[in-house]
Amino acid sequence: MASANAEKTELTVPVTLSSKPKKDWILLSLRILAFMATASATIIMALNKQTKSFVVATVGTTQIKATLTAKFHHTPAFVFFVIANGNASLHNLVMIAMDIFGRQFDYKGLRLALIAILDMLAVALASAGDGAATFMSELGKNGNSHARWDKICDKFEAYCNRGGAALFASFAGIILLLIITGMSITKLLKPNRINHVVP
Repeated sequence: MASANAEKTELTVPVTLSSKPKKDWILLSLRILAFMATASATIIMALNKQTKSFVVATVGTTQIKATLTAKFHHTPAFVFFVIANGNASLHNLVMIAMDIFGRQFDYKGLRLALIAILDMLAVALASAGDGAATFMSELGKNGNSHARWDKICDKFEAYCNRGGAALFASFAGIILLLIITGMSITKLLKPNRINHVVP
């Protein structure tokens, strides 16, 4: 009888310990990756700047040059991009802290519901910022002949390349945020099986 009870406890230990921590570590790892992606997109775009001198006229043999600077805050869409990705980075940082330190502050699953809602809001805001920045990037690369807007990427190549890298990092962050949101909603809807014991 004692050996049968010992076998029963051996069967229940893997069920109660192995199923929950694995999923939490996966979610935490995805949050860290999403934070790194959106934070790097924010930093790259916020520091994006290039200064170049152009010959605008020639008087006799003397060239008249103008120095122009391309900065991210000259375009409102890029400013919105920086704000949206900065917000997504801050959101992920807070969620990482809550995952590590805030488990004891859950009341009837309200923490999980709040996390799922905030995850959806972060995805919506980051994707809106990416959409606006992508449109302006395409305009900077190709121009618009109908509106007579010239392209600038042939003149400010490094500026455009860094902007493209920021967009790439941000899109990677959005994909990770979408996966995280799906996992948060699944975690919210799935019944808690940690207390189930194998007979």
